[in-house]
Amino acid sequence: MHNSEVLLELVKFKMPFGRYKGTILANLPVSYLEWFQRKGFPEGKLGMMLATMYEIKSNGLEYLLDPLKKL
Repeated sequence: MHNSEVLLELVKFKMPFGRYKGTILANLPVSYLEWFQRKGFPEGKLGMMLATMYEIKSNGLEYLLDPLKKL
């Protein structure tokens, strides 16, 4: 999977479980991503996407996703 595909999925893919089930990954609150960072991200693709979203939000790079949200 290419980086651009991962970023596009972050603005389209919905959280499949938990407190924020149905929320698009890019819209998850940073506190929830920080909780995963402390407890451990899930295995596989979802964990990779959540970890990527954590890095984006914790480094103030959310603006990079804005153009993709319009696609």
